[in-house]
Amino acid sequence: MLTINDLKTGVVINLEGAPYEVVKYQHSKMGRGGAVLRTTLKNLLTGNNIERTFHGDEKFVPAELERKKAQFLYHQGGDFVVMDTTTFDQFTIPGATVGFSANFIKDGQEVELLMFDENAINLSLPTKMPFKVTESEPAVKGDSATNPTKNATIETGFSIRVPMFISIGDTIIVDTRDGSYIERAK
Repeated sequence: MLTINDLKTGVVINLEGAPYEVVKYQHSKMGRGGAVLRTTLKNLLTGNNIERTFHGDEKFVPAELERKKAQFLYHQGGDFVVMDTTTFDQFTIPGATVGFSANFIKDGQEVELLMFDENAINLSLPTKMPFKVTESEPAVKGDSATNPTKNATIETGFSIRVPMFISIGDTIIVDTRDGSYIERAK
């Protein structure tokens, strides 16, 4: 059992029979009242976010999630079809639950499949991934008063801000949580 002190970003709890991931949380204590935890929770089955307030005496059951290695195969409409690499079972993940990570999925990409009650509910990517730059604005001489950046498009079609020295064909490391440039690949 978990208490409100255990609820941090990324923790997944079973709430009303569905897995919810804590996206944001804020502890507060008001005078003589007990501790209160305001949270934003993401339903891992539907992808919807809800706001919930919990009181200090509440207990939570951690969601029993299984993580499996899988490989992304193809898009089917707005959904993602992945294959379990050990059993070769195929699963369809709704695009709405994949969310922002969809911008970084390449064909044949190794992903981690999230299972709840024997159903595939989501997939997750490594935090840092290499991508080849396919389009980039030319560097403009004299734009160096501060840390100048420019737009670049990576091989998945996603556009990010990169430093001026990055050019077409370079491989860069991108943070898949927020789509930010980390470094040029070595």
